[in-house]
Parts: sequence; structure tokens; C-alpha cells
Amino acid sequence: MTEMMERISSRMRHSQTLRLLTVGLLVILLQIPVSMIGGQVSERQLRGSEAVEEVSSKWGRRQVLSGPVLVVPYTLRSSVTDDAGRTTHSTQARNAYFLPQVLEVSGNVATEQRRRGIFAVTVYQLTATLTGRFTRPDFSSLGLEPHSIGWDRAQLVIGISDTRAIQRETAVTWAGVATDFLPGTASFDAAPSGIHAVVAFPQATESVDFTLPLELHGSQGVYFTPFGQGTQVELQSNYPHPSFQGNWLPGEREIGDGGFTARWTIPFLGRSFPQAWTDRDDMSGPIEGSQFGVNFLDPVDHYRMAERSIKYASLFILLTFAALWLFEVRAAVRVHPIQFLMLGGALCLFYLLLLALSEHMAFGLAYALASVAVVAMVAAYGVVVLRGIGKASTVATVVALLYAYLYVLLVNEDYALLIGSIGLFAILGLIMYATRKVDWYQAGTK
Repeated sequence: MTEMMERISSRMRHSQTLRLLTVGLLVILLQIPVSMIGGQVSERQLRGSEAVEEVSSKWGRRQVLSGPVLVVPYTLRSSVTDDAGRTTHSTQARNAYFLPQVLEVSGNVATEQRRRGIFAVTVYQLTATLTGRFTRPDFSSLGLEPHSIGWDRAQLVIGISDTRAIQRETAVTWAGVATDFLPGTASFDAAPSGIHAVVAFPQATESVDFTLPLELHGSQGVYFTPFGQGTQVELQSNYPHPSFQGNWLPGEREIGDGGFTARWTIPFLGRSFPQAWTDRDDMSGPIEGSQFGVNFLDPVDHYRMAERSIKYASLFILLTFAALWLFEVRAAVRVHPIQFLMLGGALCLFYLLLLALSEHMAFGLAYALASVAVVAMVAAYGVVVLRGIGKASTVATVVALLYAYLYVLLVNEDYALLIGSIGLFAILGLIMYATRKVDWYQAGTK
């Protein structure tokens, strides 16, 4: 038994094919800790999302402003005659919705960081003023008779996605008269929550101007709906990394270290809903699909970066092991599988260090500290394994270059495939060049 084990050990030392198979098995074995670290990244990411949700639920969630819309009730009368010739008359209370001819929104978004434990959440306070003009509603276009209109019960409705975050009571200046808002969206079903004010359209008046101030708390983002026949929105903020989203991007924007200014100009021809409709038509879907705005998200999501880096773990372990194996072939230095496993463990710890450090500092600094620590460990252990400072320095340099290469891949997501393909091509070419004169039939023999 002992003699057989010695023969197997001798073949392992002198057969490069068996050693390559052993290295491959070790790379597969090291996928276990890599997978465990990937699970830890997902768990920390979930905890971060829970912290964001907790802060948002108390401060204010993403705000979506829909409005204003003029809701005018009317009475629908109908008659039904049965087979006996008897006629039954019935009335139904319905609503018609009219959008402003002009809608202008001017707002300032002051952002700040709130923390829940080690997790930071970007929240904001929105101070906005909505101004515009309504023309006198034309009920004839909806097929309704003027005598059925309840002008005295008209309402001006503003949809606000999170009304708990309204900071103070507000009033609308309608036709020069200030009217306080009341909770709820009354009969405007396209907005599940919001505020409304009872207004009246003056007789013999063709248009009415309005002014509406709002102060809201929110987080993650703020969105608007193009309710005007011509809609203009201008936002200013101290947030330097805006992410513009929605059905329209700003026509003008200025972004700097001190914040941004963005302007949207949207004609109603680009919308998928009209200027007027009744409650017989469901416009909830088209209205929701027309929203536009800006998100206030961290430009560098360190959990996402850590998750992406782990995808390259197998490749980096394999390339590091390939460098050690080349020393075996070129310099006749034998590295024990346990020593391969130790170095592979150090390479796996890089991703755990990166995750832990990035929760407390900038991702770039965390990446630098984690990579320097692992390269130093590989270099120190390589001095013993490879029996020479020069050889250990070479391996440490290879690992350092791999980490630099990985960082380039992470920060250039759009070009990651191109950079990765070119890099792998170059690495394979270097290995082929370094082993071009090796006699593989004699490699490893005494």
C-alpha cells in the first residue's frame, strides 16, 4: 500500500498532465468559498434594500406628481322602454376630466444622506410651484348637454403618490382666489392618492390661471406627468449624479459637482391620452406610462460591483495557478497542491475583504486596500513556496496586474466584453510565448 502511494505521488510530481488535472480540480473546489461569498453579497444587498425601504417609509417614498386635472361632475340621463310600452327614466352621476392648456413646474430638490446602521439612503425635500391655465371645458366634444353640468361641484385634483410626505398645508390660487386643499383625489381614479380643492369656473370666462405651491419629502426619485397641452418642467438640485428616466429625457441639462439643472418641454402630441375624457374611459395605464423624472441613486453600487467582480473569480484563480504552473515547467520548482489551495484561499478572501470594506468607504479605496492586502500575502507566501524573492515578486506582479485589469473591467461596464476578450487573447498569447520551447514530453522528468 505504501509503495503504491509512493508511485502515485511520484507520478503526480513528474507528470505535467496529472498536475494540470489536479490544478483544475482545485480551481473547481475553490468555487465553494466563491459561491458562499456570492451568497453573502446577496444577503448584504437585501439588507441594504430593507434599510432603504425602512427610511423611505418614514421619510417619504418616490414621489410621482400627476396633475392638476379639473374634475367636473355631470348628470347622465337615460330612458328605457320595455315591451309593454312603459318608459323608465334614470339618472347617473358621472365625471368628466379636463387637463390644463399650459402647465409649468418649477422645483428645487434638496438632497441629503440619512443612515440606517451602516447603510446610507439619499432622501430629498422638494419645493415646487405649479402654474398654468385652464380653458373653459368644452362638453360638446364629449357629447354632453350644458344643462347637465355641475359647475358648482367642480374640483381641482393633484395626484401625489405618497401624501404622508406633504410638509405643510397648501392652497391653490384659482382665478385670483386662494382655496385650501382637502385630502384625497375625489373621483379621479387615475391617481390612487393625492389632494383636491373645490373650485368654480367663473361664468363668461374663457380661461382661468392657477398657482399651486407644494413641499414634499421623498426618496429615490421624483417624477411628473405631462398633463398640459404644453408642459414645461424645470428642476434644480444639489445632487451631482442624477439618473434621468421615464418617457422623456430633459431637452436641456447642466450637471456639475454642485448639482444639476434640467428642463423638459413636452407637447401633448407625444402623449397617449387626450385633453379631456369621461370616467367611462380608463386612462390609468397611459397616464402611468407617460411619467418622466429623475432618480437619486448612488452612482457606484458597491454591492453590484462586488457581485460583478465575483463573476471573474474562477478566471483569476485559474490564471494565478497557471503562473505558478509555468514556474514548475520553466524553473523546475514543485508546488504542492496544498500550497496551491492556500494561495487560492487568499484569492477568495479578496472578494470578502472588498465587500466588507466597501460598506464603510468608497469602492475605489476599498478595492485598492483589498488588492494590496492580498498581493502582499501572495508575495510573502510565494517567497517560501517558490524559494526565491524574484520568483515570488513575479507571481505577486501577475496577481497585481490581474486586479488592475479587473478594476478596469468593473468601471467600464459598457466595454467589459471587448476589454475582457482582448485581455484573454493577450494572456493566452503570453502563455504560448513563454512555453514555446518547452518539450512537454520531457517536462517534469528527472
